[in-house]
Amino acid sequence: MTGLSFLVLMLTGMPIAFVLIGATLVFVFLADRAAILSAIPQIAFGSVENFDLLAIPLFVLLGEIMNESGLTKRIIIAVRVWLTRVPHNLVIVNLISNLALAAIMGSATAQMAVMSRVVVPEMERDGYDRGYAAGLTASAGLLGPIIPPSMIFIIFGVIAQVSIADMFTAGIVPGMVLFVLILGLALFQAGRNRDPGHKGAPLPQGSKWRATVPGLATMAIPLVIVGGISFGIFTPTESAAVAIIVALLFGGVVFRELPWRSLPKIIDRTVTNSAVVLFLIMAAKIFGWVLTYNQIPQAAAAFIVSLTDDPIIFMLLIVAALTVVGMFLDGIAALIILTPILLPVATGQYGIDPIQFGVVMALTLVLGLLTPPVGTGLYIAAALSNVSILRLSKLVAPYIVATFLVILLVVFLPWMVRPF
Repeated sequence: MTGLSFLVLMLTGMPIAFVLIGATLVFVFLADRAAILSAIPQIAFGSVENFDLLAIPLFVLLGEIMNESGLTKRIIIAVRVWLTRVPHNLVIVNLISNLALAAIMGSATAQMAVMSRVVVPEMERDGYDRGYAAGLTASAGLLGPIIPPSMIFIIFGVIAQVSIADMFTAGIVPGMVLFVLILGLALFQAGRNRDPGHKGAPLPQGSKWRATVPGLATMAIPLVIVGGISFGIFTPTESAAVAIIVALLFGGVVFRELPWRSLPKIIDRTVTNSAVVLFLIMAAKIFGWVLTYNQIPQAAAAFIVSLTDDPIIFMLLIVAALTVVGMFLDGIAALIILTPILLPVATGQYGIDPIQFGVVMALTLVLGLLTPPVGTGLYIAAALSNVSILRLSKLVAPYIVATFLVILLVVFLPWMVRPF
């Protein structure tokens, strides 16, 4: 009955956090278990008191500062001035800039929004078809959840009780492979999606180094994050705090493009966006507790084990199931709900490395950003680029196939998530 109420409430269009709480209350009412209500406040508080979750608002704040101060544009300019003589240089600039932003923002939707506003108009001015530019930019946003720092990795690490630093490291090789595949596809398609008679967009004026140095300074931010974590200098949460200080110094003091009067609005947006994520975690934890109370995880485990005893086949079944789930449910919500159910089966019954399982879950669920009917990233890119959803869905299809290939590589080659 709990599952049925969940589906009914979700079909009404209610926000997923309220769907989870509503399904929980339906169970309490129908099962006549009013005593359970007294445990809910403790479960809710316990779900968000984990110190590692502090990294979420910090990385959200970092992304807001980067956007407001114009630091993201400096990365694009710095890359482009060195590729002026390379064919289809804006395609490469788009991908490299997305890779750099993925190492700063940790949020795919924020990354897609920024790059759709900044790079798509530049590519259109350079003679590229707007739909092609929008499809490439939206697909490159898939790098956000896999290149460290990643919000979805932080949440999985907290739920699965595994090292967040190890999760970040695990995303490097799959993320770079995905980058190469997307770049190869984009360059293959570039020729027939650009007007050959176009003279090209204007290039930055001045010396190359004058345009490059600000971009290199901006790239110090992801280096602080990844380097500090890799060498054990910072925890992921501490690295986010240090990166915020560096971003404030560059944006507000060195380049003086961050208006200090905008800080209250930046903080307001950070609090709002962070509260949405943390409230979702809390609601999912409560719902997960009800599922456990109903022995749903045990039943799911017994059903899956009855299908196969092969770890590879199990992983492929999970990929297929999560692909469907990602089409209808937000990736973070699905991760929070399903990890407590699937992870014990993966590690206990099949001996799968939880880090490998987490990367596969994250990569598969994030595809939901580009697949209707939910497709948050798809709608963002379509709205900001003025391209129809139907056309954009067709344009991102090859990149979705490339992402599936990376998922299969992670399934069959576990060393990819343990490269160091």
